[in-house]
Amino acid sequence: MKREILSVTELTQQIKNQLETFFPLVKIKGEISNFKRHSSGHTYLTLKDDGAQIPAVIWKTTASRIPFTVKDGMEVVAEGRLELYPPSGRYQLICSSLTEAGQGALQQAFAILLQKLAKAGYFTAERKKTIPEIPETIGLITSSTGAVIEDMCKVLERRFPAARLLLYPVKVQGNSAAEAVASAIEWFNHQKAGRHRPEVIIIARGGGSLEDLQAFNEERVAEAIYHSSIPLISAIGHETDLTIADMVADLRAGTPSIAAELAVPDTQELLRHITTLLSKQESVLQAKLDGTERQISSICSSYAFNRPQLQMQHFEERLDSLLGLMTRSLTTLCNQRMVHYASVKQQLSLLDYRKTLERGYVLVRKEGKFQTGSKELHPSDGVELLFHDGTLAAMISGKQTL
Repeated sequence: MKREILSVTELTQQIKNQLETFFPLVKIKGEISNFKRHSSGHTYLTLKDDGAQIPAVIWKTTASRIPFTVKDGMEVVAEGRLELYPPSGRYQLICSSLTEAGQGALQQAFAILLQKLAKAGYFTAERKKTIPEIPETIGLITSSTGAVIEDMCKVLERRFPAARLLLYPVKVQGNSAAEAVASAIEWFNHQKAGRHRPEVIIIARGGGSLEDLQAFNEERVAEAIYHSSIPLISAIGHETDLTIADMVADLRAGTPSIAAELAVPDTQELLRHITTLLSKQESVLQAKLDGTERQISSICSSYAFNRPQLQMQHFEERLDSLLGLMTRSLTTLCNQRMVHYASVKQQLSLLDYRKTLERGYVLVRKEGKFQTGSKELHPSDGVELLFHDGTLAAMISGKQTL
């Protein structure tokens, strides 16, 4: 049988027809290499894995819809059609979409868990607990380093420095982060009433991608928040980030700093409110005194007051009784207000750093700045030691070894 002799073009065209017919739409997972963006706006790259590679093209219109920055080394899932380019005799992938590897799976898992928890009533407003107005103790669940804990502590110190902070440091990203966060919530809930049981819990972390925030989209964390008997504020990521932890929590804050503001009152507003209450009480007391004086004056000028001596004694006894009751009532009320005022004054005085120094603590200042850790100090550094009764110059002789 004599075989038909094909030209290169004819053979290439047949291969093109077969290839593009059998692979009209494919999804390929691989690593990007040889990434180049042409001046026309088109993008050229290679998708590869350990065993093979394939050239790919992203036309300008498609490239403009990709929501992330494409770069070499990134693992992606590309969707498109296979095409054979006759002039070079090679096939390539024409991409119609490009997503980060794992992103689609995370979004799908998020949607499935969201539907499951919604059906179970995890997001209903009726089950959400009220955040206490003036908490004495606040539990913080976040990383012990970074801007999040620093920002929250600054806000809490500025608004309500009397609150006691309990930090449970956790990983906020990675495979074990969800278990760490859930364990922290459960640990606070297992504490009995006392110094280690907060009235409110804040879980927080900074912004990031869906993968970065994945720990807070896990069912394990949602379960811990749902079963927490302590009111919980969630502040995960930025305003635009929304996690399942945010939706299950009793209150969602747009940022960690906002969560700190929502957790405590403003001390200055509290003091103004106390002043207003004292003023109202003084007005009420004065009104009672004025009313009693008018009653006494009315009694003294009445006809009954001028009746026989026996009747006079009766009114005098009644007047003595009223005066005694009024005096005791006023004394008790005044004492209560003075005790309350002294308590508030004592709490505020605890914030004076000089009181802390009187208990034996020392502040270390280097080059005019107070030092809060040993990492900033080095051997032979000159420092000032601030005691409650004066300042001494000193020099660092060695480095503490942990």
